[in-house]
Amino acid sequence: MRHRQTDGSVDLAQLRTFLAVYRAGSITAGAAQVGLSQPTVTTQLQALERGIGRPLFERLPRGVTPTAAAHDLAVRVSDPLDALEIVVGNAPAESAAEPPVLLGGPAELLAALVLPALAPLVAAGVRLTVVTGLADDLLADLRVGKLDLVLSTIRPRGRTLLAEPLADEEFVLVAAPAVAAGVDPERLRANDFTGVPLVSYAADLPIVRRYWRHVFGTRLEAEAALVIPDLRAVLSAVVAGAGVSVLPRYLCSRELAAGNLVLLLDPQDAPINTVYLARRVGGPPRVHADRIRDRLLETAGIWRACAD
Repeated sequence: MRHRQTDGSVDLAQLRTFLAVYRAGSITAGAAQVGLSQPTVTTQLQALERGIGRPLFERLPRGVTPTAAAHDLAVRVSDPLDALEIVVGNAPAESAAEPPVLLGGPAELLAALVLPALAPLVAAGVRLTVVTGLADDLLADLRVGKLDLVLSTIRPRGRTLLAEPLADEEFVLVAAPAVAAGVDPERLRANDFTGVPLVSYAADLPIVRRYWRHVFGTRLEAEAALVIPDLRAVLSAVVAGAGVSVLPRYLCSRELAAGNLVLLLDPQDAPINTVYLARRVGGPPRVHADRIRDRLLETAGIWRACAD
């Protein structure tokens, strides 16, 4: 297979090496994956860059970072190369030691629900590397093979990814009991936050604003008194009496059950997000990735039962 450009030629070995380095994030790790020395990998990447006429990686003190041209090339070649690996028999055998499963998702969901569910698999020998971040970024990495599975509240579009619904996360308006005693929900509906500090994980109050639109049918007109870019920290602050906030029910269920938090409202139709488990279509078989997927699908039934 040859892919020709006006500036030169590109061969299959160069593309295979490029994809390994792209997914691994470093020349050293990519070289280990394709069984080549680092100088050979560097030579192949330089030849590939000459062939397409554009740089593919920026060298960093530790590893490399892909350029826009690298992202574009990875999207175009990842599926054909993965399929070819299977055809020619270069895909890892099931009996060989499997690399870690690369799982991406929101930090709070991973910490509260996902990792406890996967702990038995890790104890049984499944290796797992977790990456946290924004859904769009994680899904982009999944498309080009830098991740194996992604938990996302955004349903991916297109035919390259398959998304299976796991569970719905419900959002609740909560406060510590002492704070809740001085809060009138009708005043909140009217955007009267006198003496009621808002706690949020972002300055533009995305979760709180969505709750106001869905439950109150009105636009929220307020500013956060405390901004913390981690929902677990928001939970801690609200339990300590810093103010009111909107949180996923799964994240604060223990605090609600223990009485450390109370619901300010309990609407029949609360806002929800559907959590999807996304994976790539095609690619080499990954026994451990399949085990993690099966475990999450099985455990999601328990999550749904608890939510009900």
